[in-house]
Amino acid sequence: MQRFELIVPCHFGLESICKKEIHDLGYEVSSVSDGKVQFIGDAEAIVRANIFLRTGERVLLKVGSFHAESYEDLFQGTMALPLEDYLPVDASFWVTKASSVKSKLFSPRDIQAVMKKAMVDRLSSVYHQSTFSEHGAKYPFRVSLYKDEVLVCLDTSGESLHKRGYRLKMGKAPIKETLAAALILLSKWRDDAPLVDPMCGAGTFPIEAAMIAANIAPGMERSFTAEEWVNLIPKKEWYSALEEAEDNIDRHLLETKENRFGKMVDIQGYDIDPAMIPVCRENAERAGVANIIHFQEREVAKMSHSKKHGYILTNPPYGERIEDKRNLPLLYTELREAFEGLSEWQLCLITAYEQAEKYLGKADKNRKIYNGMMKTYFYQYKGK
Repeated sequence: MQRFELIVPCHFGLESICKKEIHDLGYEVSSVSDGKVQFIGDAEAIVRANIFLRTGERVLLKVGSFHAESYEDLFQGTMALPLEDYLPVDASFWVTKASSVKSKLFSPRDIQAVMKKAMVDRLSSVYHQSTFSEHGAKYPFRVSLYKDEVLVCLDTSGESLHKRGYRLKMGKAPIKETLAAALILLSKWRDDAPLVDPMCGAGTFPIEAAMIAANIAPGMERSFTAEEWVNLIPKKEWYSALEEAEDNIDRHLLETKENRFGKMVDIQGYDIDPAMIPVCRENAERAGVANIIHFQEREVAKMSHSKKHGYILTNPPYGERIEDKRNLPLLYTELREAFEGLSEWQLCLITAYEQAEKYLGKADKNRKIYNGMMKTYFYQYKGK
């Protein structure tokens, strides 16, 4: 079977988590750089990466790369790519996104236009026709320029992989599902320990934790662009991967809340806004994990738990607006006091609030993570 060079973009600072996921799927990682992990795989790998990866943003198929300092270089470099190996004669193709960093060519619109023309010319010479109907499957390209090096990829995912399909309603400043899953994996939480998010918003942390506990693949209920690429990926690969995902689900846990060790799974989400609780429950229902999460209206200051060895995992307000920032010292102090009232728990939170440690205390671990263009910190505290 044909093998491809595959690239999985991920959050800056969490490459090691994405790398481990790919390794656990059975594929050998060839390189890791800022914000992306690269590996070699066949058609089955494209399908399984899309369906099973929790922390990657999308799965890109590398078509080629070349050096370009002018639009003529860009045109000729694109013309030299073996596009016919990927695009059938009826393909609908375009450059859906172009980015440029530290390169002489910097206009996304011009890059897209030049490359589209070069692609048409390349395919015209191969298929011996001057126009294309483009009524077939969609093949979106993503192009990035860094220091005049052009990387050309096909986007196999379509919508970003954080769009699992369960979160139709959201609260203020929601955390991405991929980022939430990565932080849960980074925290080393396991389903034999309680997990509480005291500021759960739309319920993303508890839902992602419950999906991990029940081994529910994040891409089971959504579609992907590459599903229509029958020239590259046989339909049977999608059916096979979905069957694998179905077989992997821990149905016993979903029905009884009891994990493989015979312990009850304890995942809870609180929010001070009563309007968010039904939103959380609806989202959890769509994700198939409503039975194993308890959502409740509750203030941070009133957070408590009778069990030992649990985890608080949360995404508190950052104070983007000045009026919100005035409330942050009290909120973070209440969070610290509630945490100190728990026995042998860990506190893990992501925030862009620079004064967080002033009110929470010095963190045992502190990792810098970029949430899009926003610099955030993932603080981890070991309890008493």
